[in-house]
Amino acid sequence: MSANRASEATAAAGGPQAAGGGTGDGDRAAADTYDVIVLGGGPTGENLADRVHAAGLSAVLVEHELVGGECSYWACMPSKALLRPVTARSEARRVPGLKDAAAGPLDAPAVLAHRDAFASYWKDDGQVRWLDSAGIDLVRGRGRLVGPRRVAVDGGRTLLARHAVAVCTGSRPVLPDVPGLAEAGPWTSRDATSAKSVPGRLVIVGGGVVGVEMATAWRALGAAVTLLVRGDGLLPRMEPFAGQLVAESLAEAGVTLRTGVEVREVRREAPGRPLTVHLDTGDALIADELLIATGRAPRTEDLGLETVGLTPGGWLDVDETLRVTGVPGGWLYGAGDVNHRALLTHQGKYQARIAGAAIAARARGVPILETDRWGAHSASADRHAVPQVVFSDPEAAAVGLSAAEAERAGYRIRVVDHDLGAVAGASLYADGYRGRARMVVDLDREVLLGATFVGPGVGELLHSATVAVAGEVPIERLWHAVPAYPTISEIWLRLLETYRGD
Repeated sequence: MSANRASEATAAAGGPQAAGGGTGDGDRAAADTYDVIVLGGGPTGENLADRVHAAGLSAVLVEHELVGGECSYWACMPSKALLRPVTARSEARRVPGLKDAAAGPLDAPAVLAHRDAFASYWKDDGQVRWLDSAGIDLVRGRGRLVGPRRVAVDGGRTLLARHAVAVCTGSRPVLPDVPGLAEAGPWTSRDATSAKSVPGRLVIVGGGVVGVEMATAWRALGAAVTLLVRGDGLLPRMEPFAGQLVAESLAEAGVTLRTGVEVREVRREAPGRPLTVHLDTGDALIADELLIATGRAPRTEDLGLETVGLTPGGWLDVDETLRVTGVPGGWLYGAGDVNHRALLTHQGKYQARIAGAAIAARARGVPILETDRWGAHSASADRHAVPQVVFSDPEAAAVGLSAAEAERAGYRIRVVDHDLGAVAGASLYADGYRGRARMVVDLDREVLLGATFVGPGVGELLHSATVAVAGEVPIERLWHAVPAYPTISEIWLRLLETYRGD
């Protein structure tokens, strides 16, 4: 829908048009009234604004940083641009005819330049042009609630929402309370994905996705990397074998992995000088940079939540339509990281689609389908079918419940494992292909509850598993989904054969 048609739809619904702009006070109030105000211009906010606009509502996006958000400039795009050359070289080294050609080191300046291009050189001109073409207004500045449906923006402007305000401000890295850490100027995930040169010695704290991916990237680019993990393994939210296979590969690449350790103190004598990381084991590490990748917090601390009866700084509690609970009138929504349901860009975009549909339905007086588990207004995938890929070498990909999660949830399950390297497609993909696949089956309904794949290129296997989990496809029907030969996806046939006892 064009911007003009959106304005016409809004006018037809009654009230002033958001696209107006006069000089008088009345015109000014009209110009600042929208059907929906979206706080935060990352992928979640962009998609939510787009969905309500497509439904005929006027929308304005409020953003104080770069439009496109964390994913575009400091997370998904730059990190994967750093990692793709790493995995491509690794796979080429295992293909006859390419081994010698791929034997040399990566061209670090070229990789960093490639990363810069995918981060749009940290300029949001393209995203702003898209907003303009989509008919979505942009207001630069920090937006803050000042009462029901009212948002004040830096500079004195006040925005009014007829139907909804959506908080899509995302999350931020958290630094643990360690003596000397803040003063030492550690890297967060933003620094790790945007650094302009390769550090000589890099210590990473945290064994989750950020820690694993950045250890993979910077080690391949030439840094001496030490990965410190408080627990006993990597990727604790996945099946245990995922972290084990990734840890083995990191060790082979030269990463020093230490588990069961904690940082007690950090000291850096002066900016630009090496820092010392003191551990609870009594020893210390010297590094040029220290990346802290141990957790995130919601960006809700300065949004004026207290003006509508909520506690600032916390995660937003939402219902299945992403509407914030405890707010009279039901006009406030929280989508993306801020609700802590699934801190992943693609899940934030999914939530934006659900919230956008719910906002539009309520604006029109259409019945809400939140009680329908897979209805248009229910973010069910957040609980039952969340997909995630860790772009390490090898990749780790999972969707739905792990075996442990399924058991805790009370399901009667069967776990089926298979050597991913045993299928013909994997052998063709790379010599010595190493990997593993698992499916978790609900025995009472005989449907898939979850699946995990670890191995080179498995990220592209994941959507088929996601469809099976979200669609609750019966195992017997999956038997009729024939994988092409010779592809790695033939692992589905092997898993099903094992389950059936063939």
